Amino acid sequence: MARSAHAYVRGSTVKFYEWLEQSTGKVPEGPPVWICGDCHLGNLGPMADAKGRVAVQIRDLDQTVIGNPAHDLIRLGLSLASAARGSNLSGVTTAKIVEAMMAGYASALVGDYDRPVDKSYRPENIQSLLERSVKRRWRHLAMERLDSVKPVVPLGKKFWTLSKPEKAALKTLFATDDLHAMVTGLQSRDAGDRVEMVDAAYWMKGCSSLGRLRFAVMLRVGDGDNASLCLIDVKEAVGAAAPRATSVPMPRDNAVRVVTGAKALSPNLGERMIAARLLDTGVVLRELMPQDLKIEVERLSQDEAVELGRYLAGVVGRAHGRQMDPRTREAWRADLLKAHTSTLDAPSWLWSSVVELLAIHERAYLDHCRRFALAAAA
Repeated sequence: MARSAHAYVRGSTVKFYEWLEQSTGKVPEGPPVWICGDCHLGNLGPMADAKGRVAVQIRDLDQTVIGNPAHDLIRLGLSLASAARGSNLSGVTTAKIVEAMMAGYASALVGDYDRPVDKSYRPENIQSLLERSVKRRWRHLAMERLDSVKPVVPLGKKFWTLSKPEKAALKTLFATDDLHAMVTGLQSRDAGDRVEMVDAAYWMKGCSSLGRLRFAVMLRVGDGDNASLCLIDVKEAVGAAAPRATSVPMPRDNAVRVVTGAKALSPNLGERMIAARLLDTGVVLRELMPQDLKIEVERLSQDEAVELGRYLAGVVGRAHGRQMDPRTREAWRADLLKAHTSTLDAPSWLWSSVVELLAIHERAYLDHCRRFALAAAA
């Protein structure tokens, strides 16, 4: 998180909602729908569905809740504003990004939900990422995640040895009918294919995995020359920091909550996930697909930043809007657009929230870096 202000924004979800609660801005209360809850730039990207078809959707649903869709807009706006600062873009560009975000989101709310989005509206960098995504195969995923195409999870810095109870519990879990159906239901596999666990390890995938269940499981699907390998991510589901709507019931089991939210927001991802119990803990399982990529930004021009804001807000708008009936979508859109100022073509609450939170995050980031530097020196 000390590497950049943008990395700090991505890694401070819990703090984000603490700061948002203390904010002086008045955020509108949108219709209660499933929201991402952690809708920053890195949590969107190309995602493959069960048949390998690719679309840009939300790719991380750990924080998903039935809540206020305005929170996803603020989180995305903050992330894009931070990325713009990291690209040494002016404050004028940030203002234009927020304007473009609202235009893209509002446009998505009146779109045709029965037809795919026209690719002509995609920014050039998104189109290039999608073209790279559809060309990827198993070997790309294996080298990226495992540094090897061999049927093994290599132990080392990222992957650690399992305890005997962990290994036994994973073998039992992957012998169940539900897991067999999930694995054989993807990528045109045969429902009668044999599924065998060939290796597994604890996955140290960032600081958020420490102290929680997180496993990489290698499976062989089928027999003989027709056999293929796949990698399953097994992740403990924990409570969400995002505020939830009190008027709408939501699954109490965190794993069921994550999978339900994924199906509502990101169908490509949701249909590849399953909730289960492992070592008396709720976990979410999904097969990692070669086509899955995250949007990573190093340097953006002003035009690229503005177009990216418009496009990604549209992706989020479609994720929210598909859960609403037409009347609710139109009412929510009207609420969003009525708070424009005379000088900025975006709601004042969104602009003020992004500006206030950006200032708070900048101070918190510098304090974090100071603690990091002192700890390293010690």
